[in-house]
Amino acid sequence: MYTALRLQRRLKQELGRGEAEITVVTPDSYMTYQPFLPEAAAGNISPRHVVVPLRRVLPHCRIVVGEVTAVDHAGRTATLTTLATEEEGAGPQQLTYDELVLAPGSVSRTLPIPGLADFAIGFKTVEEAIGLRNHVIEQMDIASSTRDPAIRDAALTFVFVGGGYAGVEALGELEDMARYTTRYYHNVQPDDLKWILVEASDRILPEVGPDLGRYTVSELRRRNIDVRLNTRLESCAGRVAVLSDGARFPTRTVVWTAGVKPHPLLAATDLPLTERGRLKCTPELTLDGVTHAWAAGDAAAVPDVTADEPGSETAPNAQHAVRQARTLADNIARSLRGEPLQTYSHAYAGSVASLGLHKGVAHVYGRKLKGYPAWFMHRAYHLSRVPTFNRKARVLAEWTLSGLFKREIVSLGSLEHPRAEFELAAGGKPSDESSGDPKGSS
Repeated sequence: MYTALRLQRRLKQELGRGEAEITVVTPDSYMTYQPFLPEAAAGNISPRHVVVPLRRVLPHCRIVVGEVTAVDHAGRTATLTTLATEEEGAGPQQLTYDELVLAPGSVSRTLPIPGLADFAIGFKTVEEAIGLRNHVIEQMDIASSTRDPAIRDAALTFVFVGGGYAGVEALGELEDMARYTTRYYHNVQPDDLKWILVEASDRILPEVGPDLGRYTVSELRRRNIDVRLNTRLESCAGRVAVLSDGARFPTRTVVWTAGVKPHPLLAATDLPLTERGRLKCTPELTLDGVTHAWAAGDAAAVPDVTADEPGSETAPNAQHAVRQARTLADNIARSLRGEPLQTYSHAYAGSVASLGLHKGVAHVYGRKLKGYPAWFMHRAYHLSRVPTFNRKARVLAEWTLSGLFKREIVSLGSLEHPRAEFELAAGGKPSDESSGDPKGSS
């Protein structure tokens, strides 16, 4: 989105004369600002304000909602399917191009763990974040209404796998939200909730450094969150989380945030890949040894020209992706005009992470912050980076209102299966995906 946004400005005259066309192929008609997913899950931000509608911000681009399944760069052709492909019955479409920009990002990296595909919840999309919020509140409703101690214990046990940004921030925000929500339940207390963070390495949040990582572990444990380092999830079959240290937790909630891997599309191209399956790029964001092909973001292995160690690559995070997109768009315009290309260069500025309301850690330009100052910096930084003034204003307004009024504690799990109740009323059977429960999300 950032590449297309800058490119439509750089090629404004060419687009106006009909000499150029920018086509954006995307599975969704919006871009998700992922750093706000934990706050959306906690109810601090409306899910509509976490996403940016592409058709609004890219009025001079052609938006195709579909998925590219293969790329033949030698023939300058991309194979794609759209929402109408199956109904048309004509098979996938062939889209030709002159210049190719690949920025499909990454997908969740999963392991062959028994029960993972059946019971675990991801945390990479806005749908997953809101679904998880509904699910957590629903488990509290189940625990409040059941007479079975085993069901109650499983409903109030939440296991998060992965100690990176996604796992720690999601756990911190949701624990904060759930603890607040217990004040409205007559028989559920904050101490009844059991939160477990499972991390395979010996520390969490490696991006903020070892000192702040240890502080984060201490902060989470102070909140009665069970942090287990050097531990792996071995099974979650039968709704029982079995850990490598021998612990077993009956649970109805397993959240998987244990890393990402390059998008599968990359393997269906004739473009150069690294050993880890990412696109092999040059410092100018072209693909190594290939002309008319560009890449940025999680899918691109971009040399870090600011690093002291030779062969270093830029981290696959938003800080680099946003800046790479601007350089990429400028270089495409320069290439079309026969001008020399720019080298992407950005020294890592630091990291910020939220651990819940008024709690956070930050390591920015060599300075370490904890607690409220870090949380404030986290919000200020991401507010400055979220695209468009419209979204900035809406997010700021929601933060202001949430500081003046009480949190919302409503679960709208029925949004995920809106036709289930009508199907039952009409005499039909609920679809498999509604799990026979017209209201529930699990």
